[in-house]
Amino acid sequence: MSNQYNPFAEFAKFDMSKFDVSKMLGEVKVPGVDVEALLASQRKNVEALTTANKVALEGLQAVAKRQAEILAQALAEATSVAKELASLSSNPQELTTKQAAVAKEAFEKALANARELAELVNKSNTEAFAVINQRVNESLEELKALVVKK
Repeated sequence: MSNQYNPFAEFAKFDMSKFDVSKMLGEVKVPGVDVEALLASQRKNVEALTTANKVALEGLQAVAKRQAEILAQALAEATSVAKELASLSSNPQELTTKQAAVAKEAFEKALANARELAELVNKSNTEAFAVINQRVNESLEELKALVVKK
């Protein structure tokens, strides 16, 4: 099956680094359309999306880093508590009391950690959305300016 015809093989050879959309569209003359302004606007849109993606990625990295820190802290605390509970094994009542206190503390800490992670995600989303929102507003102003020219 290796000698089967592939209609897309020629496209795979195409060198995108030599393909200049602005040059190609710059040569097209459409009455009433400012191609340069259109290309500049689209370039700004791509830049805004790139910035928003960068902000989102940084937020994701911050969340992952914090999750790793929380996991390391939880493992250290679990080891410490296990040693402490092992030393109390001779007194069942004291052991039960300590286990209840540890469970309550662990639940409260897990809740606080979940809240912190949710706030990190929300902050990242808000920052990324602000970049997109700003670009949408700028784009609307650009469109308004083009309409006023006409």
